Amino acid sequence: MLAAIDCADEANQQVCNNFGITGFPTLKFFRAFSKKAEDAIRITNPSATVEDLRHAIITNLEQSQDAWPPACPPLEPASAEEVRTFFQRNKDQYLALIFEKSDSFVGREVALDMLQYENVAVRRVLSSEEELVEKFGVTTFPSGYLLLRNGSFSRLPVHMEARSFYTYYLRTLSGITRGSYKLNATVDASNETNASQPKRADRSKVYMADLESTLHYSLRVEAARAATLSGAQLAAFKCYVATLVKYFPGRPYVQTYLQNLDSWLRNWTEPELPRSALKEAMKNNRDASHPAVLPTNVTWVGCQGSEPHFRGYPCGLWTIFHLLTIQAAQSGPDKELPLEVLSTMRCYVRHFFGCQECAQHFEAMAAESMDRVAGREEAVLWLWSHHNEVNARLAGGDTEDPNFPKLQWPPPDMCPQCHREERGLHAWDQPAVLTFLKAHFSPANIYLDYAEADPVPMAREGTGTRLGTEGPRAEREKEEEEEEKETEGEMRAPGRPGSPEPRRPSIVRLNPKLREAGEDIVDLDSFSEQHFKSQALRAAAGRRRRLSKRDTIALDRAAGAGREHRLAPAVLVQEEEEEAGEGMRRSPWLRVLGLGFSRLDISLCVALYFLSSMCLLGMYTFFRLRTRARKGRPAFPMA
Repeated sequence: MLAAIDCADEANQQVCNNFGITGFPTLKFFRAFSKKAEDAIRITNPSATVEDLRHAIITNLEQSQDAWPPACPPLEPASAEEVRTFFQRNKDQYLALIFEKSDSFVGREVALDMLQYENVAVRRVLSSEEELVEKFGVTTFPSGYLLLRNGSFSRLPVHMEARSFYTYYLRTLSGITRGSYKLNATVDASNETNASQPKRADRSKVYMADLESTLHYSLRVEAARAATLSGAQLAAFKCYVATLVKYFPGRPYVQTYLQNLDSWLRNWTEPELPRSALKEAMKNNRDASHPAVLPTNVTWVGCQGSEPHFRGYPCGLWTIFHLLTIQAAQSGPDKELPLEVLSTMRCYVRHFFGCQECAQHFEAMAAESMDRVAGREEAVLWLWSHHNEVNARLAGGDTEDPNFPKLQWPPPDMCPQCHREERGLHAWDQPAVLTFLKAHFSPANIYLDYAEADPVPMAREGTGTRLGTEGPRAEREKEEEEEEKETEGEMRAPGRPGSPEPRRPSIVRLNPKLREAGEDIVDLDSFSEQHFKSQALRAAAGRRRRLSKRDTIALDRAAGAGREHRLAPAVLVQEEEEEAGEGMRRSPWLRVLGLGFSRLDISLCVALYFLSSMCLLGMYTFFRLRTRARKGRPAFPMA
């Protein structure tokens, strides 16, 4: 029996892990009576031709040291004695003899092809079996002959002495019926559903659904195939996550997820990282004060194919690395760390990418010219040009989606200024290509269509911070939260004029025309420090300050003055200070004694002062009278 399993399908992840599958294609042969996954024999050179693979399977089958499988026909050469007594010992109606040389596999292949058919048997006869060769008058090898139960025989009337012609003729003989052997093919119903309902996608856009699906697959499926990560493989994974934290423009809770995973990996000091520990660390945490969530559903939009096995993850991985090179080019000096993203991509593809042949081709390209990249913008163009080389190599092959042919990108209708002619030949205008890539792979061009809904409802209401939101707050904390949100906006874009619209908490907007490219790229480390520091200061201020009735009225009045107060917290603070100043001008005594306290606070202080004074006066009078009474008593006589 021959079985194929799609280890790229996440539903098959566990069984593929059990059998130690880390790359594709991997072929394993199980001899008869195998009971454990460790019993498999790995067939080397999986990129060989189909004919070579058939021969390797037959060779492994013949080397079985246990009892011969009862359902499998004998594959060793037949002797003259066996042929003479065949019909006496078997009930088959026909016996086909394939005369061949010792190094030929035709006879064994035909015998296995006819295994699922009844009333016919196939045996191979070597050219060295002189008695049978002379009896049947064989002069060429291979040759096929058919024997009947009545002792007659004839040569198989085939157009060509080859396996497929022999098999086809034998299957058409009268009385030949197919047995109970069936090859079952199972297809995931969800894949059929997704394929039957294609999503509308604009190729000029980048979709967050593609990016998050790619991250989920690369982190939780592809990188988690190995039983343990160690050495260069573990270092490559840590570098990959660190680069994502630094440059991936994800939604807030995805960025928090990547930050938490990166922090966990930095703290892992053991030489080996087991798969179980890694999977536990990569689980979502929706209940934290700052939710860390990477969506688990795989949804392809811009990377969807006409059938489930086309495009998808490889397209998404290319998109992510193009995006990372662009973000790196726009975040620092051009000559600083030019190979930061490219080296990460090279290590990831070498150690984790499932398609082994693809990984070998990419490594060959990287070894040839990657080290000569001298700048971050040059890294952008290197990845673009070599992606086009891969498209040219795969164009017209079996892996090409007929509905999405592999063209040189970007095509003229997307970027006409990128193309020009030199002496009648096509040429690329690389400065124009660089400009196009920066615009196409900018955060402003990332769309949330078909992406999983925000798992944190408060974040969509605009009251949360960039990295997540907390539970319900008191009224005064909501006002301060608005101020904090505006402070974050200033941190993301220093010196940027305020916008009249409330900002979305995410780095991605549905309408990218309302924003400039790259405006939401932040230093997450400094942001986290400022964010938690502001929360601590706010909590301390909340413990010290108690709102009086007058303060509540003033805040309500400020809150009702309009949205511009929330967009400019400095205005709210200034108005509160002016109102307090007016109160002090109206009452000079409050200016002298109050020092910012309300009237009720001053009244309570005066009342306590008066009561304490009366208490002291009463105590003074009591002890004065007691002293006078003691002086009036007669003294005792002295001895």
